[in-house]
Amino acid sequence: MTQRKGDRAPSGEEVSRLRDEVARAREEIASLREEATRAKQAAVDANAEPALRMALLREANEKLVLATFRAQTATEEAENASRQKEQFLAMLAHELRNPLAPIVNALAIMRRGTSANPTLTWVHDIIKRQVDHLTRLLNELLEASRLTTGKVMLKKQPTDISETMRFAIEASQPLIRGRGQHLSVTYPPQRLVVDGDPTRLTQIFSNLLHNAAKYTPKGGSIHFSAGQQADAVVVLVSDNGCGIAAEVLPHIFDLFAQEGRSLDHAQGGLGIGLTIVRSLVELHAGTVEAASRGLDQGSDFSVAIPLMQNPPLEIAANSAAKLEAPGISLRIALIDDNVDANESLGAVLKVMGHEVSSAFDGNAGFELIRDTHPQLVVCDIGLPGMDGYQVITRLRETVKGPMPFMIALTGYGQPEDRARGLASGFDHHLTKPVDVEELLRLIAAQGERLGTSPTPPRALQ
Repeated sequence: MTQRKGDRAPSGEEVSRLRDEVARAREEIASLREEATRAKQAAVDANAEPALRMALLREANEKLVLATFRAQTATEEAENASRQKEQFLAMLAHELRNPLAPIVNALAIMRRGTSANPTLTWVHDIIKRQVDHLTRLLNELLEASRLTTGKVMLKKQPTDISETMRFAIEASQPLIRGRGQHLSVTYPPQRLVVDGDPTRLTQIFSNLLHNAAKYTPKGGSIHFSAGQQADAVVVLVSDNGCGIAAEVLPHIFDLFAQEGRSLDHAQGGLGIGLTIVRSLVELHAGTVEAASRGLDQGSDFSVAIPLMQNPPLEIAANSAAKLEAPGISLRIALIDDNVDANESLGAVLKVMGHEVSSAFDGNAGFELIRDTHPQLVVCDIGLPGMDGYQVITRLRETVKGPMPFMIALTGYGQPEDRARGLASGFDHHLTKPVDVEELLRLIAAQGERLGTSPTPPRALQ
């Protein structure tokens, strides 16, 4: 995922132009194939001169070869440009996630000391909302790249629509509440189950709620409902916001399309959220539609997904549910060359009652693990001296006895990055900025496996 100095990511216009060239070249090949067929038919015509027959065949074959070569060249250029763009986006997300990591860690510490100080609570909430927004933009950027290259795979299971609605509301409430908007919800009167990926379905609905909040003025109203129509569940998100102009409506789901409905955008955006919605809905064999009576007339987004035939009576709980991590005392080693990220995450874990030691490069990290025998390790991948993959490889070659629970921590969050981390020997893969609650859940689970007793979190000094 490295890029040479001076390289740049191709623009969206360049990628689109190359794709158009590929399409034109392919059309030309089809036309020339028809011409070659006609030439061959003319060549076998008994009334045609032998020289004319040969000339027609030669000309048709030459054009066919040239067009095929041109199409192959254009295809390779388009694929290379798309690959460069994807690599650039991954690198950009990695670089932007690094400074976000210590901010998230510092917020986790601040949260424990804000209860007695209303001003600190207010400051904490502002920073938390903006960090969440930045993280969301980064995730959307990479999500759009994965969707357009067909790299998103669903983890389908019987899923209750009402449950995913509740998770979507939980994810969207900070923005809606911050704008003083009123959200009304109508759950379906009966259980509606689809064969879907609960995380992705929650993402679809939360994206639509975020979109409604962005384009609805402060104090406005949003309605979120679901019901059954024929053999499908239909989920509707309606608002009384600025609406959508008729000329914009056909392009509302296009990648990087900015509606331009109002200068007063609540959170801004990249024009990616609705594209992600459409792609994820289509992966669920569903459809999504947008409607509006015009500017200042509000908008309606409806998602239809086929209902599951004969769903099971019992449905496994959605893993997206939040869990409170009990205080478990473990010996933890942190290896990260970003000093602020390392020290701030260490402070969070110490507050939670853990014994924490740190290293700031790969070689020091290897020695720290070898000498102190921690029970759990959080290791960055992009380390100086020895990267995270080399650290774990060397550990598995040299450490005798049980290995610590190894968590890879990196700014690269593509599926292939996770796969590489797990294949190299890591037990889990986390993407920066780390979700502290998720990390605490992993630590608690490891503590339970080791039989470690709970330890009360320490008070802030």
